[in-house]
Amino acid sequence: MLELEEAQRRILSAVRPSSSELIPLQLALGRIVADSATAAIDLPTFDNSAMDGYAVRAEDLAHSSPERPVPLRLIGRVAAGEASRDSVEPGACVRLFTGSPLPCGADAVVMQEDVRLVASDPSVIVFPESIKPWENVRFRGEDLKRGASITTAGEHLSAGQIALLASMGCREINVGARPVVGLVATGSELREPGEALGPAQIYESNRTSLAALISRVGGTAVVFPLVGDELSATRSVLERALNECDVVVTSGGVSVGEFDLVKNAFEALGAELMFWRIAVKPGKPFVFGRWREKLLFGLPGNPVSALVTFLLLVRPALLRFQGAANVSLLTHPAVMAEALVNRGDRRHFMRVTVDGEGKIRSAGAQASHIFSSLAKANGLIDVPAETTLQAGQTVSVLRWET
Repeated sequence: MLELEEAQRRILSAVRPSSSELIPLQLALGRIVADSATAAIDLPTFDNSAMDGYAVRAEDLAHSSPERPVPLRLIGRVAAGEASRDSVEPGACVRLFTGSPLPCGADAVVMQEDVRLVASDPSVIVFPESIKPWENVRFRGEDLKRGASITTAGEHLSAGQIALLASMGCREINVGARPVVGLVATGSELREPGEALGPAQIYESNRTSLAALISRVGGTAVVFPLVGDELSATRSVLERALNECDVVVTSGGVSVGEFDLVKNAFEALGAELMFWRIAVKPGKPFVFGRWREKLLFGLPGNPVSALVTFLLLVRPALLRFQGAANVSLLTHPAVMAEALVNRGDRRHFMRVTVDGEGKIRSAGAQASHIFSSLAKANGLIDVPAETTLQAGQTVSVLRWET
Protein backbone atom coordinates (compact mmCIF):
# COMPACT_ATOMS: atom_id res chain seq x y z
CA MET A 1 0.00 0.00 0.00
CA LEU A 2 1.14 3.50 -0.81
CA GLU A 3 1.48 6.16 1.84
CA LEU A 4 -0.92 9.04 1.30
CA GLU A 5 1.77 11.61 0.55
CA GLU A 6 3.35 9.41 -2.13
CA ALA A 7 -0.05 8.82 -3.71
CA GLN A 8 -0.68 12.57 -3.76
CA ARG A 9 2.74 13.20 -5.31
CA ARG A 10 2.17 10.65 -8.08
CA ILE A 11 -1.26 12.02 -8.88
CA LEU A 12 -0.16 15.66 -9.06
CA SER A 13 2.84 14.75 -11.21
CA ALA A 14 0.45 13.14 -13.70
CA VAL A 15 -1.83 16.18 -13.98
CA ARG A 16 -1.37 18.43 -16.99
CA PRO A 17 -2.84 21.90 -16.39
CA SER A 18 -5.67 22.80 -18.71
CA SER A 19 -5.90 25.66 -21.15
CA SER A 20 -7.25 28.99 -19.96
CA GLU A 21 -10.42 30.88 -20.78
CA LEU A 22 -11.48 34.52 -20.68
CA ILE A 23 -14.59 35.04 -18.54
CA PRO A 24 -16.55 38.04 -17.22
CA LEU A 25 -15.11 39.33 -13.98
CA GLN A 26 -18.42 38.97 -12.13
CA LEU A 27 -18.35 35.21 -12.77
CA ALA A 28 -14.78 34.70 -11.59
CA LEU A 29 -15.17 34.25 -7.82
CA GLY A 30 -13.13 31.24 -6.71
CA ARG A 31 -11.65 30.59 -10.15
CA ILE A 32 -7.91 30.08 -10.62
CA VAL A 33 -6.04 33.04 -12.09
CA ALA A 34 -4.20 32.00 -15.27
CA ASP A 35 -2.00 35.07 -15.76
CA SER A 36 -0.38 37.39 -13.25
CA ALA A 37 -1.63 40.96 -13.58
CA THR A 38 -0.33 44.38 -12.58
CA ALA A 39 -2.16 47.64 -11.95
CA ALA A 40 -2.76 49.56 -15.17
CA ILE A 41 -3.47 52.83 -13.34
CA ASP A 42 -2.78 54.51 -10.02
CA LEU A 43 -5.43 53.97 -7.37
CA PRO A 44 -6.85 56.50 -6.66
CA THR A 45 -6.11 58.15 -9.97
CA PHE A 46 -6.10 61.68 -8.46
CA ASP A 47 -5.89 63.40 -5.07
CA ASN A 48 -9.42 63.58 -3.65
CA SER A 49 -11.48 64.31 -0.58
CA ALA A 50 -12.05 61.57 1.98
CA MET A 51 -15.36 63.11 3.08
CA ASP A 52 -17.91 65.85 2.57
CA GLY A 53 -16.40 69.17 3.61
CA TYR A 54 -14.30 72.13 2.48
CA ALA A 55 -10.94 72.27 0.73
CA VAL A 56 -8.62 74.76 2.49
CA ARG A 57 -5.01 75.84 2.88
CA ALA A 58 -3.95 74.47 6.29
CA GLU A 59 -1.81 77.55 6.97
CA ASP A 60 -4.94 79.74 6.75
CA LEU A 61 -6.33 77.92 9.79
CA ALA A 62 -3.08 77.53 11.75
CA HIS A 63 -4.28 79.83 14.56
CA SER A 64 -7.98 79.11 14.42
CA SER A 65 -9.78 78.24 17.68
CA PRO A 66 -13.31 78.28 19.08
CA GLU A 67 -12.51 81.64 20.67
CA ARG A 68 -11.02 83.07 17.50
CA PRO A 69 -12.55 81.22 14.53
CA VAL A 70 -11.29 82.01 11.05
CA PRO A 71 -13.74 82.94 8.26
CA LEU A 72 -12.91 81.95 4.67
CA ARG A 73 -14.53 82.93 1.40
CA LEU A 74 -16.44 80.15 -0.39
CA ILE A 75 -15.36 80.45 -4.01
CA GLY A 76 -16.76 77.27 -5.56
CA ARG A 77 -18.22 73.78 -5.36
CA VAL A 78 -16.86 70.53 -6.82
CA ALA A 79 -19.03 67.40 -6.84
CA ALA A 80 -17.67 63.88 -7.19
CA GLY A 81 -17.09 63.23 -10.88
CA GLU A 82 -16.53 66.89 -11.71
CA ALA A 83 -13.20 68.41 -12.63
CA SER A 84 -11.99 71.16 -10.30
CA ARG A 85 -11.63 74.56 -12.00
CA ASP A 86 -11.03 76.63 -8.88
CA SER A 87 -7.67 77.40 -7.31
CA VAL A 88 -7.71 77.86 -3.55
CA GLU A 89 -5.92 81.13 -2.86
CA PRO A 90 -5.13 82.46 0.64
CA GLY A 91 -8.34 83.18 2.54
CA ALA A 92 -10.53 81.00 0.30
CA CYS A 93 -12.17 77.57 0.46
CA VAL A 94 -14.08 75.26 -1.91
CA ARG A 95 -17.05 73.02 -1.09
CA LEU A 96 -16.23 69.31 -1.69
CA PHE A 97 -17.93 65.94 -1.40
CA THR A 98 -16.49 62.49 -0.77
CA GLY A 99 -14.41 61.62 -3.83
CA SER A 100 -14.28 65.16 -5.20
CA PRO A 101 -10.92 66.09 -6.76
CA LEU A 102 -8.76 68.25 -4.49
CA PRO A 103 -8.54 71.75 -6.00
CA CYS A 104 -5.21 73.28 -6.87
CA GLY A 105 -3.73 75.18 -3.92
CA ALA A 106 -5.62 73.23 -1.23
CA ASP A 107 -3.76 70.88 1.09
CA ALA A 108 -6.49 69.74 3.53
CA VAL A 109 -10.21 69.07 3.82
CA VAL A 110 -12.27 70.18 6.82
CA MET A 111 -15.33 68.05 7.59
CA GLN A 112 -18.60 69.84 7.08
CA GLU A 113 -19.56 69.00 10.69
CA ASP A 114 -16.62 71.14 11.89
CA VAL A 115 -17.62 74.42 10.26
CA ARG A 116 -20.29 77.07 10.83
CA LEU A 117 -22.33 78.72 8.12
CA VAL A 118 -23.14 82.41 8.21
CA ALA A 119 -26.87 82.79 7.67
CA SER A 120 -26.58 86.38 6.51
CA ASP A 121 -23.79 85.65 4.04
CA PRO A 122 -23.65 82.18 2.35
CA SER A 123 -20.29 83.07 0.80
CA VAL A 124 -18.55 82.97 4.20
CA ILE A 125 -17.64 79.72 6.00
CA VAL A 126 -16.38 79.90 9.60
CA PHE A 127 -13.69 77.45 10.78
CA PRO A 128 -13.35 77.18 14.59
CA GLU A 129 -10.49 74.61 14.56
CA SER A 130 -7.05 74.32 13.03
CA ILE A 131 -6.18 71.46 10.70
CA LYS A 132 -3.00 69.62 9.75
CA PRO A 133 -1.71 69.66 6.17
CA TRP A 134 -3.16 66.80 4.05
CA GLU A 135 -5.75 65.83 6.64
CA ASN A 136 -8.77 64.06 5.09
CA VAL A 137 -7.05 63.84 1.69
CA ARG A 138 -6.70 60.63 -0.31
CA PHE A 139 -3.54 60.77 -2.38
CA ARG A 140 -3.11 59.59 -5.93
CA GLY A 141 -1.65 56.09 -5.88
CA GLU A 142 -1.75 55.76 -2.08
CA ASP A 143 -3.75 52.53 -2.40
CA LEU A 144 -1.88 51.07 -5.37
CA LYS A 145 0.76 52.36 -7.74
CA ARG A 146 0.62 51.68 -11.45
CA GLY A 147 2.63 48.52 -12.19
CA ALA A 148 2.07 46.98 -8.74
CA SER A 149 1.10 43.30 -8.61
CA ILE A 150 -2.62 42.67 -8.14
CA THR A 151 -3.05 38.98 -8.99
CA THR A 152 -0.66 36.06 -9.23
CA ALA A 153 -1.07 33.11 -11.55
CA GLY A 154 -2.28 30.05 -9.66
CA GLU A 155 -4.20 31.79 -6.89
CA HIS A 156 -7.91 31.56 -6.15
CA LEU A 157 -9.68 34.77 -7.03
CA SER A 158 -11.36 36.35 -4.01
CA ALA A 159 -14.21 38.87 -3.84
CA GLY A 160 -11.70 41.50 -2.71
CA GLN A 161 -9.50 40.89 -5.74
CA ILE A 162 -12.54 41.09 -8.00
CA ALA A 163 -13.34 44.48 -6.48
CA LEU A 164 -9.75 45.62 -7.02
CA LEU A 165 -9.72 44.46 -10.65
CA ALA A 166 -13.04 46.20 -11.29
CA SER A 167 -11.59 49.42 -9.83
CA MET A 168 -8.88 49.14 -12.48
CA GLY A 169 -11.50 49.05 -15.23
CA CYS A 170 -11.13 45.32 -15.80
CA ARG A 171 -14.17 43.58 -17.33
CA GLU A 172 -12.74 40.10 -18.02
CA ILE A 173 -10.05 37.86 -16.58
CA ASN A 174 -8.12 34.86 -17.84
CA VAL A 175 -8.64 31.78 -15.65
CA GLY A 176 -7.91 28.07 -15.80
CA ALA A 177 -10.56 26.17 -17.73
CA ARG A 178 -12.98 24.06 -15.71
CA PRO A 179 -12.30 20.32 -15.83
CA VAL A 180 -15.21 18.21 -17.03
CA VAL A 181 -15.51 15.36 -14.55
CA GLY A 182 -17.49 12.23 -15.36
CA LEU A 183 -19.14 10.49 -12.39
CA VAL A 184 -19.79 6.75 -12.64
CA ALA A 185 -21.28 4.55 -9.90
CA THR A 186 -21.18 0.77 -10.14
CA GLY A 187 -23.18 -1.85 -8.29
CA SER A 188 -26.20 -3.99 -9.14
CA GLU A 189 -27.76 -3.11 -5.78
CA LEU A 190 -27.94 0.61 -6.61
CA ARG A 191 -31.05 2.52 -7.58
CA GLU A 192 -31.61 6.12 -8.58
CA PRO A 193 -33.21 8.40 -5.97
CA GLY A 194 -36.95 8.47 -6.58
CA GLU A 195 -37.17 4.90 -7.85
CA ALA A 196 -38.86 2.18 -5.83
CA LEU A 197 -36.48 0.00 -3.84
CA GLY A 198 -36.58 -3.76 -4.27
CA PRO A 199 -35.23 -6.32 -1.80
CA ALA A 200 -31.57 -5.70 -0.84
CA GLN A 201 -31.40 -2.51 -2.93
CA ILE A 202 -30.15 0.93 -1.85
CA TYR A 203 -30.24 4.44 -3.23
CA GLU A 204 -27.03 5.66 -4.85
CA SER A 205 -25.79 8.89 -3.22
CA ASN A 206 -22.09 9.23 -4.06
CA ARG A 207 -22.55 10.88 -7.46
CA THR A 208 -24.74 13.58 -5.93
CA SER A 209 -22.35 14.44 -3.10
CA LEU A 210 -19.29 14.25 -5.36
CA ALA A 211 -20.94 16.49 -7.96
CA ALA A 212 -21.42 19.12 -5.26
CA LEU A 213 -17.77 18.90 -4.22
CA ILE A 214 -16.61 19.03 -7.83
CA SER A 215 -18.64 22.18 -8.41
CA ARG A 216 -17.16 23.76 -5.28
CA VAL A 217 -13.61 23.38 -6.63
CA GLY A 218 -14.50 24.72 -10.06
CA GLY A 219 -15.18 21.54 -12.01
CA THR A 220 -18.19 20.63 -14.15
CA ALA A 221 -19.72 17.29 -13.17
CA VAL A 222 -21.32 14.99 -15.73
CA VAL A 223 -23.36 12.22 -14.12
CA PHE A 224 -23.51 8.92 -16.05
CA PRO A 225 -26.21 6.25 -15.57
CA LEU A 226 -25.76 3.57 -12.93
CA VAL A 227 -23.84 0.49 -14.02
CA GLY A 228 -24.54 -3.04 -12.80
CA ASP A 229 -21.83 -5.51 -11.86
CA GLU A 230 -21.05 -6.67 -15.39
CA LEU A 231 -17.66 -6.30 -17.06
CA SER A 232 -18.74 -5.29 -20.56
CA ALA A 233 -21.21 -2.69 -19.24
CA THR A 234 -18.56 -1.26 -16.91
CA ARG A 235 -16.04 -1.10 -19.74
CA SER A 236 -18.57 0.56 -22.04
CA VAL A 237 -19.50 3.34 -19.63
CA LEU A 238 -15.85 3.96 -18.75
CA GLU A 239 -14.92 4.26 -22.41
CA ARG A 240 -17.75 6.70 -23.03
CA ALA A 241 -16.91 8.77 -19.95
CA LEU A 242 -13.21 8.91 -20.75
CA ASN A 243 -13.93 10.04 -24.30
CA GLU A 244 -16.32 12.78 -23.18
CA CYS A 245 -14.60 14.08 -20.04
CA ASP A 246 -11.21 15.29 -18.84
CA VAL A 247 -11.35 13.21 -15.66
CA VAL A 248 -13.48 10.24 -14.63
CA VAL A 249 -14.34 9.46 -11.02
CA THR A 250 -15.98 6.15 -10.20
CA SER A 251 -17.41 4.91 -6.92
CA GLY A 252 -17.61 1.23 -6.04
CA GLY A 253 -16.06 -1.79 -7.70
CA VAL A 254 -12.42 -1.14 -6.76
CA SER A 255 -11.82 -3.74 -4.05
CA VAL A 256 -10.92 -7.42 -4.43
CA GLY A 257 -14.36 -9.03 -4.64
CA GLU A 258 -15.77 -11.04 -7.52
CA PHE A 259 -17.91 -8.07 -8.59
CA ASP A 260 -15.23 -5.39 -8.24
CA LEU A 261 -14.74 -4.82 -11.95
CA VAL A 262 -13.48 -1.24 -12.38
CA LYS A 263 -9.77 -2.13 -12.52
CA ASN A 264 -10.34 -4.92 -15.04
CA ALA A 265 -12.60 -2.79 -17.22
CA PHE A 266 -10.13 0.08 -17.14
CA GLU A 267 -7.18 -2.08 -18.10
CA ALA A 268 -9.27 -3.72 -20.85
CA LEU A 269 -9.38 -0.31 -22.51
CA GLY A 270 -5.58 -0.33 -22.74
CA ALA A 271 -5.24 2.11 -19.85
CA GLU A 272 -2.31 2.34 -17.44
CA LEU A 273 -3.12 1.45 -13.83
CA MET A 274 -0.70 3.62 -11.89
CA PHE A 275 -1.47 2.42 -8.37
CA TRP A 276 -4.09 0.70 -6.25
CA ARG A 277 -4.64 0.86 -2.48
CA ILE A 278 -3.42 3.51 -0.07
CA ALA A 279 -2.53 3.23 3.61
CA VAL A 280 -5.41 5.27 5.04
CA LYS A 281 -8.74 4.64 6.69
CA PRO A 282 -11.35 4.98 5.36
CA GLY A 283 -10.48 4.47 1.72
CA LYS A 284 -7.80 1.78 1.37
CA PRO A 285 -9.10 0.49 -1.99
CA PHE A 286 -8.44 3.35 -4.38
CA VAL A 287 -7.56 3.21 -8.08
CA PHE A 288 -5.60 5.79 -10.02
CA GLY A 289 -4.81 5.39 -13.70
CA ARG A 290 -4.32 7.14 -17.01
CA TRP A 291 -5.92 6.56 -20.38
CA ARG A 292 -4.22 8.65 -23.06
CA GLU A 293 -4.34 12.16 -21.54
CA LYS A 294 -7.34 11.36 -19.35
CA LEU A 295 -7.23 10.45 -15.65
CA LEU A 296 -9.32 7.91 -13.77
CA PHE A 297 -9.94 7.93 -10.02
CA GLY A 298 -11.64 4.83 -8.65
CA LEU A 299 -13.15 5.56 -5.24
CA PRO A 300 -14.58 3.04 -2.78
CA GLY A 301 -18.33 2.66 -2.73
CA ASN A 302 -18.87 3.39 0.96
CA PRO A 303 -20.00 7.04 1.20
CA VAL A 304 -17.46 8.15 3.82
CA SER A 305 -14.61 6.41 2.02
CA ALA A 306 -15.65 8.07 -1.23
CA LEU A 307 -15.75 11.52 0.36
CA VAL A 308 -12.45 11.19 2.21
CA THR A 309 -10.52 9.86 -0.78
CA PHE A 310 -12.06 12.56 -2.99
CA LEU A 311 -10.95 15.29 -0.60
CA LEU A 312 -7.45 13.91 -0.12
CA LEU A 313 -6.65 12.71 -3.64
CA VAL A 314 -9.13 13.90 -6.31
CA ARG A 315 -9.74 17.46 -5.14
CA PRO A 316 -6.02 18.42 -5.35
CA ALA A 317 -5.84 17.04 -8.90
CA LEU A 318 -8.88 19.03 -10.05
CA LEU A 319 -7.38 22.22 -8.63
CA ARG A 320 -3.98 21.56 -10.20
CA PHE A 321 -5.74 20.86 -13.51
CA GLN A 322 -6.96 24.47 -13.37
CA GLY A 323 -3.46 25.73 -12.57
CA ALA A 324 -3.85 26.22 -8.81
CA ALA A 325 -0.62 26.67 -6.86
CA ASN A 326 -2.16 25.70 -3.51
CA VAL A 327 -4.22 22.52 -3.73
CA SER A 328 -4.43 21.60 -0.05
CA LEU A 329 -7.50 21.66 2.13
CA LEU A 330 -7.73 24.55 4.58
CA THR A 331 -5.92 23.52 7.77
CA HIS A 332 -6.04 25.28 11.10
CA PRO A 333 -5.28 24.47 14.74
CA ALA A 334 -8.09 23.57 17.11
CA VAL A 335 -8.44 22.02 20.54
CA MET A 336 -9.78 18.56 21.29
CA ALA A 337 -12.89 18.82 23.47
CA GLU A 338 -12.82 15.04 23.94
CA ALA A 339 -10.44 12.17 23.21
CA LEU A 340 -10.25 10.47 19.81
CA VAL A 341 -8.84 6.95 19.66
CA ASN A 342 -7.39 5.09 16.66
CA ARG A 343 -6.66 1.48 17.60
CA GLY A 344 -5.98 0.41 14.00
CA ASP A 345 -2.75 -0.04 12.08
CA ARG A 346 -3.51 2.70 9.51
CA ARG A 347 -3.86 6.44 9.97
CA HIS A 348 -7.53 7.25 10.30
CA PHE A 349 -9.13 10.43 8.95
CA MET A 350 -11.93 10.84 11.47
CA ARG A 351 -15.01 12.97 10.92
CA VAL A 352 -15.32 15.76 13.44
CA THR A 353 -17.29 18.93 14.12
CA VAL A 354 -15.47 22.17 14.88
CA ASP A 355 -17.54 24.76 16.75
CA GLY A 356 -17.23 28.53 16.72
CA GLU A 357 -14.82 28.44 19.67
CA GLY A 358 -12.38 26.13 17.88
CA LYS A 359 -13.30 23.03 19.89
CA ILE A 360 -13.27 19.62 18.17
CA ARG A 361 -15.70 16.79 18.86
CA SER A 362 -16.32 13.51 17.11
CA ALA A 363 -19.16 13.77 14.60
CA GLY A 364 -20.36 10.33 15.67
CA ALA A 365 -19.69 6.72 14.71
CA GLN A 366 -16.65 6.44 12.43
CA ALA A 367 -17.59 3.38 10.34
CA SER A 368 -17.32 4.09 6.62
CA HIS A 369 -21.02 3.44 5.91
CA ILE A 370 -22.39 5.86 8.54
CA PHE A 371 -24.21 8.76 6.89
CA SER A 372 -25.30 10.55 10.06
CA SER A 373 -21.80 11.40 11.25
CA LEU A 374 -20.85 12.41 7.71
CA ALA A 375 -23.77 14.84 7.63
CA LYS A 376 -22.74 16.42 10.95
CA ALA A 377 -19.04 16.71 10.14
CA ASN A 378 -17.28 19.85 8.94
CA GLY A 379 -13.70 18.65 9.30
CA LEU A 380 -11.29 15.74 9.36
CA ILE A 381 -8.61 14.87 11.92
CA ASP A 382 -5.63 12.78 10.79
CA VAL A 383 -5.19 10.37 13.70
CA PRO A 384 -2.00 8.25 13.41
CA ALA A 385 -2.17 4.48 13.84
CA GLU A 386 -2.51 3.21 17.40
CA THR A 387 -2.82 6.72 18.77
CA THR A 388 -5.08 8.53 21.20
CA LEU A 389 -5.56 12.28 20.88
CA GLN A 390 -6.30 13.56 24.37
CA ALA A 391 -8.88 16.14 25.39
CA GLY A 392 -7.22 19.55 25.59
CA GLN A 393 -4.61 18.68 22.94
CA THR A 394 -4.13 21.12 20.08
CA VAL A 395 -4.23 19.45 16.67
CA SER A 396 -4.59 20.43 13.01
CA VAL A 397 -8.03 20.02 11.48
CA LEU A 398 -8.72 19.71 7.76
CA ARG A 399 -11.78 21.70 6.68
CA TRP A 400 -14.00 21.33 3.66
CA GLU A 401 -17.05 22.94 5.28
CA THR A 402 -16.92 26.27 7.13
